[in-house]
Amino acid sequence: MTNKQQCITVFFDGACPQCIRDQRFYQRFAGQGGEQVKWLDITGQDEYLKTLGIVPVKALTELHIQLANGEVLSELDAYIVLMSRVWLLKPLAFFISLPIIRPFIARIYHQRVTKRLKSQGRM
Repeated sequence: MTNKQQCITVFFDGACPQCIRDQRFYQRFAGQGGEQVKWLDITGQDEYLKTLGIVPVKALTELHIQLANGEVLSELDAYIVLMSRVWLLKPLAFFISLPIIRPFIARIYHQRVTKRLKSQGRM
């Protein structure tokens, strides 16, 4: 990671224990470069999300990030950008971006998120 990378904002579900663990995992791997990532808990932030063009229910079911230029990415595009910023995670970012792998990973991801939200009574 270079110091020239711009700060990004990651919108995460602070009511989700797995999301919090994922955030901590990322921060450990990111090390000092982790300060280039701002984490925003989406709980109770529906109106703010809407101002960014993010559908609140989608924010629960798909990871969203906002780049320094204001562009919002979601789902695997968001994961790929986030992971690409940490040298240890770059190979994984490359792997999930492969056209033959990406649809499979997306399907598994959505199944897991739907199962989590249903088990929490949030969907």
